[in-house]
This record gives sequence, C-alpha cells and structure tokens, in this order.
Amino acid sequence: MDSSKYKEAIVIFKNAIKLKPDYTEALNKMAQSKIKLKDYKGAEKDLKAALKIIPDNYESQKYIGVVYLETKKYKEAKATLDSALKLNTDDAELYYYRAKLMYEGKSYKDAIEQCNSALDLKPKYTDVLFLKAEIRYAAKEFNYCVKEMSEAIKESKATEPNYNAYKIRAKARAEMHDFKGALSDWNVYMEAFPDEEEALILRAACKIETKDNSGAISDLDAAIKINSKNAISYNYRGVAKGELRQFVEALKDFDYSIKLKFDYASAYVNRAAVKFASKDKHGACEDLNKAESLGSEFAIQLIESYCK
Repeated sequence: MDSSKYKEAIVIFKNAIKLKPDYTEALNKMAQSKIKLKDYKGAEKDLKAALKIIPDNYESQKYIGVVYLETKKYKEAKATLDSALKLNTDDAELYYYRAKLMYEGKSYKDAIEQCNSALDLKPKYTDVLFLKAEIRYAAKEFNYCVKEMSEAIKESKATEPNYNAYKIRAKARAEMHDFKGALSDWNVYMEAFPDEEEALILRAACKIETKDNSGAISDLDAAIKINSKNAISYNYRGVAKGELRQFVEALKDFDYSIKLKFDYASAYVNRAAVKFASKDKHGACEDLNKAESLGSEFAIQLIESYCK
C-alpha cells in the first residue's frame, strides 16, 4: 500500500480479514486502498463493516467521510467528518478533508480556517498549501492566491509538478494584470496540456496584453481548430488582428463571433475599435450603442468620448 500497489494490497488485506473477520484495521486499510483506486462503493462497504464492529473507530469515521465527500454526499460527509473530529483533533489530514468539504460548499472563510488548522499541525503539508491557494482564487483574493500558490509550488517535488497549480496561479496573475507572469505559468501548464482549449485562449489573451499578437493568433487558430463554435476565440483573434492592423480579417472574426453569440457586448466594443481605426465612425457608434444596450459600462464611456 505504501508503494502505491493498491490492487496487490487489497488482495493481502482480504486474506487478513478471512483469517480474522473483525480485523477493523485491515478493513480500514483496504478501504483506503479502494479510495485511491476511486472504488468508492467498495470502500464504503468496507468502512461500514468496520463501523459495525467498532462504531467510534476514528479511521473508519474519517475515511467514510472522505468517501461521502468524493461521491458528493455532502450532508453525510459533514456528519461523519464532524464525528471524526470529536474523536481526534490532532490529525492534519482530517482538517484537509474538512477544508475540501467547506470549499465545495463555498464557505471559503471556514475552509481557510480548516487549512490553517492543518498547517499548524503539519506546516509543509503541500496538499493543503495547494488547496488553500485554490480557495483564495475562488474567494477572489488573488494576491494571497499567488503568494500561497508560489509557496506550495516551491515546497512540492520538482519531479512531480502540480500543473493545476500553475493554471490557477496564471489566472490569478492575469486578474492582477501581471500578464508576463501569467504567460510564464501558462507555458509551464501547456507543456502537459498543449491542446486544452481554455489554456490556449487564456494564454492568447496574455499574449495580446504583452503585444505578442502574432503568438496570440497562433494560439487562437489552434483553439478554433479544437472548437470552431466558441465566440470568445474569434473575438480575441479579432483583437489581435486589429492590433496588427489587419482590419478586414479582424472584422470577419468579430462578425463571426457575434453570429455565434449575438449578445456578446465585448465583441461589439472591440469591433467598434476596429471600425474607428478604419474610419467607419457611424458603424463604430452603432456597435457601441448595441454594447451599451447589453450592459457594457465601457461602451458608455466610449460613446461619451467619441459618439456625442
């Protein structure tokens, strides 16, 4: 089990239980192995058997809570993890799972408190460090997210990079307008996931912000090849082409973006910018008025400046 050979471990645990049917430790360990293999139904069966033998067994309470958490039975997960906490308050892993449960329920402040309790017991608990930074992102605490995710990445094994951590930090850095930092993180993430549509689009957005419009177009071409019906890709590619003064091609992309999503305010604003650059003030102001009707506050500012 400690060597991650879970299938082989389960066979041996079964043999132990045949020899001693009330061997709760073997039932618990077998359930943990099944959790690692995502056999949650089998793990739940083993843990319920263990709890019949010893109802207040801490390991059984904790891991059946984990099973309920992973299978989205959140009410049951809370009840069993709360019960486990009454039996043991000195287990960092328990606080980690309680933090995950609270995160799922969007109780971000409580989830952070659980992470802090885990880190008080185990200061370099990388799973908790990653989770805490992810919660910070969900709570829109982007500065804390970047700081804590950087710490988590530093503490983790370089041979086993957590690519999701780079993805979250990239998004947080972009929110803070650190587009160069975000671009660096996207480059690392896309070493593992080069064909992920979302990553291609968001990296392209960072490239536009850092004036690498040709690079942005390359990423967006790849994203459109994956999904030709995503209005965002055409909108961003229109922006990049507009920055390169490829106005005719840019307008085609904006037109198609709006065809895919007729209420896309950002596409109208961006198309207006290209129309202004093409000396089509009337068409630009029509687009800005449309964007205003769709709720774009930026369009209102542009109308006041250019269309009155």
